[in-house]
Amino acid sequence: MYVCICNGVTDRTIRESADAGCESVAEMTMRTGAGACCGSCVGLVAEIIAEVQTRRHLELPLLANAA
Repeated sequence: MYVCICNGVTDRTIRESADAGCESVAEMTMRTGAGACCGSCVGLVAEIIAEVQTRRHLELPLLANAA
């Protein structure tokens, strides 16, 4: 789905950038252009970044107990 219509940035692009280490909306804007024009997508961009960070830092207790 398109998150930033102004610059044609999709949620997939934002997720991939966040997985690659992009940790803030400002950095995402610099990498992808999302939020650089009208700014209406900034909230959703922040939500997607937070979601990816939460998933990345999610502890997996089964793996910790297996070691």
